[in-house]
Parts: sequence; C-alpha cells; structure tokens
Amino acid sequence: MGGLRRFVTNVLAVAYRETTVLRHDKAFIGVVAAQPIMMLLLFGGALSNEPANVPWAVLDQSHSAISRRLVEEIGATGYFLSPKRVASYQDGRDLLERGGAVVLVVIPNEFQRDAFRGRPQIQVLLDGAEPLTAARIGGIVTQVARNFDPDVRGAAAQRADRAAVASGGAVVTTRPRFWFNPTLRDRDFFLAALAGMLLTNLCFSASSLGLVGERESGTYEATLALPISPLEIVLGKLVPYVVICYGVLTIAVFGAGIVFCVWPNGSWLAIGALTLPFVFASLSVGVLVSALASSTTQAVFLTNFVILPSFVLSGMMFPYQLMPNGIREIGAILPLRWYQIGLRRLVLRGGDFGDVWVPFVALCVLFAVLLTLVRWRMKPRLG
Repeated sequence: MGGLRRFVTNVLAVAYRETTVLRHDKAFIGVVAAQPIMMLLLFGGALSNEPANVPWAVLDQSHSAISRRLVEEIGATGYFLSPKRVASYQDGRDLLERGGAVVLVVIPNEFQRDAFRGRPQIQVLLDGAEPLTAARIGGIVTQVARNFDPDVRGAAAQRADRAAVASGGAVVTTRPRFWFNPTLRDRDFFLAALAGMLLTNLCFSASSLGLVGERESGTYEATLALPISPLEIVLGKLVPYVVICYGVLTIAVFGAGIVFCVWPNGSWLAIGALTLPFVFASLSVGVLVSALASSTTQAVFLTNFVILPSFVLSGMMFPYQLMPNGIREIGAILPLRWYQIGLRRLVLRGGDFGDVWVPFVALCVLFAVLLTLVRWRMKPRLG
C-alpha cells in the first residue's frame, strides 16, 4: 500500500512540475487553443462542394440568337465567370490544358435547325483532372440544358416540350466528355500531386527543428559567430534537405507509376525544375517557424499549425475553385497551392514548362519573401 502511494505521489509531482512549465509557455497554450478553432473554420467555412467563380469557355459554331440565350442562361446560374470565346476545338483544349477553363461548351452549327426539329444537342468538354469539380460543373450545365426552352416553335410544340421536361425528357441534350482523366478516377487526382503532400510534410517537419534545436543545445550562438552571413547559414541548412526531397519525389513519381500506372504525361524536366523553388520555399517556412519558436515543442505545434492549412487550402485534397471568395485567395500564399497546380498540369494534362511558368514564378517569389523574413528574424540575434 505504501509503495502504491509513493508511486502515485511521484507521478503527481512530475505532473505538477510539467503543468507549471506549460502554464508559463503562453505560445504553446495559444497554439493548442487555436488549432481546434482553425480546424473548425477550415472545415466549416473553407471546404465546400458549391462551385463559385468557375472559369469556362464557349465554342459557338451556331452564332444564333438561341445559342446566345443558352450561354446567357448557363452564366445566369451564378456559378460561372464571364465565358471565354474560342474559335476552335484546339483553342478550347489548350485553354483546358492551361487551367484557364474548367468546362468548354460546344454549340454545333446545326443547333438552331435542330431546335426547330425538337432535339437540339450541345457538347460539354470538362477538365477531368479534378473529378469532383468536373462532375459538379457537368451536372449544372446538363441541368440548365434540360430546362432550356428554345422558344422557336408554336405554342403547342412548346407545351409538348415543357411536358417532356416535366416527365424527365430534355429539350437540349448534352454529350459530356472528360479530358485528361476520362474515367474521373479520384486515384489519379490524388496521386498526381502526392509528391506535393509528401514534400510539404518533410520540408516543414525537418527544417522547423533546426535553429530552435541549436538554441536548446547551446550551439546556436556559436553558429552565428562563424564568419558567414545569416543567409549563408540558412541556405547551408537547406541544401542537404533538397537532395533528400528529390529522392522522395523520385519515389512518389515512380511508385505511382509502377503500382498504379499513373505516369506523368508531360515533361519530366519541368517537374524537376518546378520542384526546386517549391522545396526551397517549403524549407524556408520550416526555418521561419524554427526562428520564431523558443522551444522544440513550440516548433512542432507551429509546424502542424501550418501543415493543416496547406493541405486544406492549397487544393491538394479539395478543389480550391470551390472554396468561397477570400478563403480561396488566402491559399495563394501557400507554396503547395502553386506546386499542386503545376504538378497536375504536368502529370495529368501533359503540359511542359510553358504551362507551369506562372506557378514557377510564384514559388520563386514566395521563396524570396520567406528568405527575407528568416534573415530579418536572425539579424537581431547577431549582436
């Protein structure tokens, strides 16, 4: 009985000591309290399957009043931006490949003639690289077409059309076709950008403990005393992780190809080039966290605090096009947003470096900004 009491007393004493330490660690308490709030806001306000501001294109070969009214009715749903007019199938495909449009509506030459005959058709070409978005947008366009009344024939024919619609028929039928991922497999959507998730987790976790670990071990001041600049210190710490990241990228790409037959359709060199600024930017985020944290515990929690928004807001797991205004723009400051855009263009859409130069430049700018913040954070410590 005495041994048990002593055991409990020792456990409670240690627990009291740890509680006292944590009670004074305001940053740790703040992060712990903020994480549930952040998750609540992300999953309750940021994630949505409701489309908004969807870019789309129209190939109107009919050039008739009926076709123009159909385009207006699709736009009047409130889900779409103003349509981009294209002159050919190839222009429309190029627009889908660059990510400039999610859906291309093709109205054939015979649309007005078929409307008089009672069975007009349109073709709907969708970017299947993002299955959830494609399926939802395709359903919206199909629903508008089903309820569209050409209003070009007599009253009796119009009443018959409305009766057909009410009974499940369609005044305008659609022929959907999904490009880049014809079967809309979710596996292709996730595996195309798997490297982004793996590298984000690795970069944030590995680099976030570097500087704070040195401060706790007492070697940080000695490192700063070396005859080198803070920028050289930071870059020197990042280079070894870059090599490791390319090893992880190789495993992710070849693993997806060998096991699931999801090979890149685009330029492999462009994938390697795009990865470099992404890795540097992601490692810089970790180094900034390490420079801000005062203990390894804080660094770990701050890292998790950054990783979760990166996965949710970047479009890695959920299409960012479906996120509400404001929330969608916040994701643009995350390196993973631009990397996953570039990866899916290269892996699924068969693009080359010309198709990912915007994500490449955005990642370079993010890296430069983050490096400036890290250098600013370290400079006051040089004495």
